[in-house]
Amino acid sequence: MYLISLIGSASKDAPVTGTLIFDPLIPMLPLYIVAALAAAGVALAIWRRLPGWWLRGLAGLALLAALANPAVQREDREPLTDIVILVVDESASQRISDRPDQNAAAIANIEAEIDGQPNTELREVRLGDGEGDEGTALMTALSEAMAEEPQGRIAGVILLTDGRLHDMERAPNLPAPMHTVLTGHSTDWDRRLVVSNAPAFGILGEQIQLKLRIEDQGAAPDSTEGANLTFSVDGDEPVTLTVPVNQDIDVPISLPHGGMNVLQFETPTIEGELTDRNNAAVVQINGVRDRLRVLLVSGEPHPGERTWRNLLKSDASVDLVHFTILRPNGKADGASTSELSLIQFPIRELFLEKINDFDLIIFDRYPRRGILPDDYFANIRTYVEEGGAVLISSGPEYGMAESIYRSPLGLILPGAPTARVFERGFVPQITDIGHRHPVTEGLEAYSPNPDAEDGPGWGRWFRLVDVLVPEEATTVMSGLDDRPLLTLNRVQEGRVALMSSDQSWLWDRGYEGGGPQLELLRRLAHWMMKEPELEEEALWAEADGQTMQIIRRTLETETGDVTVTHPDGTETVLSLEEVSPGRFETLWEAPEVGLYRLSDGTEDAVVALGPAAPREFEETIASAEDLEPLVNATNGGVAIVEDGRFDLRTVREGRPAAGRGWLGITPRGAYRTADISITPILPAWTFLLIASLLIVGAWMREGRR
Repeated sequence: MYLISLIGSASKDAPVTGTLIFDPLIPMLPLYIVAALAAAGVALAIWRRLPGWWLRGLAGLALLAALANPAVQREDREPLTDIVILVVDESASQRISDRPDQNAAAIANIEAEIDGQPNTELREVRLGDGEGDEGTALMTALSEAMAEEPQGRIAGVILLTDGRLHDMERAPNLPAPMHTVLTGHSTDWDRRLVVSNAPAFGILGEQIQLKLRIEDQGAAPDSTEGANLTFSVDGDEPVTLTVPVNQDIDVPISLPHGGMNVLQFETPTIEGELTDRNNAAVVQINGVRDRLRVLLVSGEPHPGERTWRNLLKSDASVDLVHFTILRPNGKADGASTSELSLIQFPIRELFLEKINDFDLIIFDRYPRRGILPDDYFANIRTYVEEGGAVLISSGPEYGMAESIYRSPLGLILPGAPTARVFERGFVPQITDIGHRHPVTEGLEAYSPNPDAEDGPGWGRWFRLVDVLVPEEATTVMSGLDDRPLLTLNRVQEGRVALMSSDQSWLWDRGYEGGGPQLELLRRLAHWMMKEPELEEEALWAEADGQTMQIIRRTLETETGDVTVTHPDGTETVLSLEEVSPGRFETLWEAPEVGLYRLSDGTEDAVVALGPAAPREFEETIASAEDLEPLVNATNGGVAIVEDGRFDLRTVREGRPAAGRGWLGITPRGAYRTADISITPILPAWTFLLIASLLIVGAWMREGRR
């Protein structure tokens, strides 16, 4: 069946259209052959100048019409309504100032205008905040709304928004004019804080530069006096500066500790600005040490000396200075100094002039042999009290008269020797508090014999120095008859540790299966150097999107609730559950991105979910600038809610669809076919009769001639 042309008539209620169609009685190829023969016959008649050639041609056409079987197809059509799509932006930036009221007024205006248009209906789509910090997905919402409607019925698109969108690349192809109805006021202004350059990590002890900018947008007042900038690290006491507005400024920062440092910058809210949600910025910088400098002093060669050396040398972040006292003062061996291949122990340089350059000092089986005077031990004690760290790995000498405990350093050591040294085998054990301490928690997992019934299945040690532990110290491992084996303590700003045995090297050699010697000594050294992940009292949160895992580590057997302060100042109280000894956790779904403060009354922490100022608040001044190219491409326009009501008119396709105080829609004339009827123009025998009469007419005309 072949469509040839359209003919139509219409009534007001049910338009009826007629279409001329052909349904050939024979295949098309024979029909083309017949047409060619008829044309050839007419051409021959013309060439022979026969007077009835035109009658022959009409006869051929009649014959072809009979074979083509022409008919009229009639359709009864039901008109369909035109659709106007209204996308209402209700994202966070549309909830500031009086924009919700402006939205309501504009929606009422549009609904009233649509009610006044014949054969037109409104499809309303409301757009809220997206997941995470993706911003306003205005074009995505429009595309999804258009996908649900027939393109042939869309007469117009209206976007009710502040013009701030973040998915312009997803703009759909528009079959009708698109208009923007803009909220906001011409007098709006806002101040925001922008961090334009911040490193991901910084080296402790070195200054890093952050580039910030306090920026005024819109009809802002005079800001020649500058603005106050307040910044703090991990919620500590803030520092306030006065900085210029609308200029990039460099802020030098020194990180106070290793691990994650959360820096918060804030400028106070000024009366009249749209929102304070973009007046703060959060920067998370990981503090790393350039190099960890360790001084290892071995009192004499012994099997465990190389264990400490190998451990510290295997860590690429550690600079190790190692001395072994092979020839103490007063040793009479008859050899002259020029014949000895030894260097003099640089006592003054190490323990007086450069002692503060070291992060950790380890005395490995070091007895007092007159090498270090008491003044130097007193200086080491001062070094610890001011933030340094000293580790004593003791052997039998610790319980003797020349014990290092009997120096001025003994005032801060966490164990007083009783002069008893036990030379019997024992398996080191983790104490109750040791199961909760980060240095020793979970060490049972490093067992070479996990099926052992007595203890963690580690190999035995064979020497233990008996010590008395002060009340303020913490014993995390015990030895023979539950006597202290590893004791830790804090001394003012520094830390000290005492290992009451020199037998850890047996684990390194794998004796009786060995044990977690490498992991234990690594944790111990890093705890003493104040690595944040090994703090025994800590509160922190790990974020995955807007899900926050809150973790509290403590040496206590229970912990209190954690109060979470939201970015807007509201509070939520959460209870934590113990998941392992000394570790309490909970999962919490945060309602929005921003900076959250955590506190349990003892420990405080801050965590940033996304930026402190969400993407919605990067630009808050209403503007149609981003939408203008799309609006202009469809002959649409921009109406401002502040200017008052506007009219909705119909315009022809391709004509300007906006003017002063009005917006236009294009009627599409869409319809649905209700009924189809096919009526032949003439029966086939009628065409044959006409063809016969024409042929006879041609014969008679030519016969008379």
